[in-house]
Amino acid sequence: MSAAPGSFQLGRFTAACAADGRALVPGEPIVATLCDAPEGDQSGHEFVRRDFSVTAWNAGSRPTGLVCFWRTTAPEPDQKRRLLVDDDTLLELFDRLEGDERPQRIAYRWLMCLILLRKRLLRHVRVDRQETAEWWLVQKRGMDETIAPIRVLNPRLRDEDLQELSEHLGEVMQSEL
Repeated sequence: MSAAPGSFQLGRFTAACAADGRALVPGEPIVATLCDAPEGDQSGHEFVRRDFSVTAWNAGSRPTGLVCFWRTTAPEPDQKRRLLVDDDTLLELFDRLEGDERPQRIAYRWLMCLILLRKRLLRHVRVDRQETAEWWLVQKRGMDETIAPIRVLNPRLRDEDLQELSEHLGEVMQSEL
């Protein structure tokens, strides 16, 4: 899986509500979303960020292709970045990517699996090797061990691909806060 430089970049805080275009005021509670890039998008990005006022979100406004969302506040100009995505949101995104067979989505899910294993939110059960594929079987911490493990395909990423995905995921998990 090779991608052009920058192809995993994610837009940052948009400063406007995606539902009504209203400017989002620094310090205002907002809902940040991660969505599939629109069909025909020429940027080559897999995901885009859309920000919503809490009022618009509570009124039912939702973006097309919603993958996950998190609540935060609109940043002050020139504020340092901080981690936005909590463990539950990471697990939700990991779950939502299950069954998506697009190569970049498989790679994201693999990377998220590694992160969740490192954070001890997933537990490694075993590896199943087939002729052309390697599946890691994992379970969520605290899950009943009689429940079948979660299968995660190892896309066998090159180091540079893994680095690029890690940088992009860092963009997803941080904001200008």
